[in-house]
Amino acid sequence: MSEHDASATTPPNVTRIAILWAVALVLAIAGAIAAVAAAKAASGPAQPVRAYLAALQAGDGARALGALRAQVPPGSAAMLDGAPLRDSMSRVQNLKVGAPKASADGREDVPVTFTTGGANYTSDFIVEQTGTDWLFFPQWSIVPAPLPTVEATVVNSTRATLNGTPVNMPAGHNSFPVFYPGSYLGSLAGQYFAADAKTAVASQRNSQAQLPLETKATPALTGAIEAKAKEFLDDCAKAASSKQQLQPACPFSYATGNRIVDGSIAWGITDYPKASVTPYNGQWIVAPLTGKAHLAAQQIDLFTGRQSQLAVDRGFTFTMKMDVSGSTITLTPVIG
Repeated sequence: MSEHDASATTPPNVTRIAILWAVALVLAIAGAIAAVAAAKAASGPAQPVRAYLAALQAGDGARALGALRAQVPPGSAAMLDGAPLRDSMSRVQNLKVGAPKASADGREDVPVTFTTGGANYTSDFIVEQTGTDWLFFPQWSIVPAPLPTVEATVVNSTRATLNGTPVNMPAGHNSFPVFYPGSYLGSLAGQYFAADAKTAVASQRNSQAQLPLETKATPALTGAIEAKAKEFLDDCAKAASSKQQLQPACPFSYATGNRIVDGSIAWGITDYPKASVTPYNGQWIVAPLTGKAHLAAQQIDLFTGRQSQLAVDRGFTFTMKMDVSGSTITLTPVIG
């Protein structure tokens, strides 16, 4: 048999095996290329930023701080972990990591966009190469920088609530290092004094977000002041009528040159004061209370002897001293 005849009789199984090995080799090469591409993407400039954001959403402050490599400025650490941190991210919506852009010194700028409170924000994360993985894949880390702070103030209070957590406010102020992006919601709840909720947004590192809480008297307090004023004025008018006094020890009085018929004096309050409380020099001051009293009496003209009906309205103003001790409010009317 010739050599030509021998090659023509090569078993078909051998050919199929060769083809299968060739296909397997191609698939292996393609898989390796895909694996390299995936590994390269996973270790790209955006990877540490994604890891950091995932830690924020989990409320894991230690992991977030490790990923950010940040310096923590002085202040209360109440917002840096757990429920307050998760709460800050609960109001951060449409969180997106953008494509890295070349920055100075071989660094990359990774933009993160988000919305909160109906407004759009961008946080820029500067990353740098800090090593390699598998000998040739760049390893990236966020460039260290100080955390931003939320500078919170509250009028005439040493406490407040921030992201659902009670916090101390020495002398009405505290500084809170915070992660970014984040939304920080402050308020003050109380029976007599309260501050409406306000939000501060941390979008960039090494900056300060202001959170001023404007404490005001609650309707419960102004209502109590008005009730106390009404009681005081009604008692005053009743006593002045009973004692037949034109000039009682009350905020209201009347003077005349005519003679008043005994037993005819009747005082009444027609307009009761509306209360307003304002802060002043670390204290709470009740604004002057104004109202109107009505006097009815019979008078006799000393020159003609003619008797007539007297009916006059008298505007008045007085103050109320207010002492605050914890949850106890003491109100004392002050005349003159």
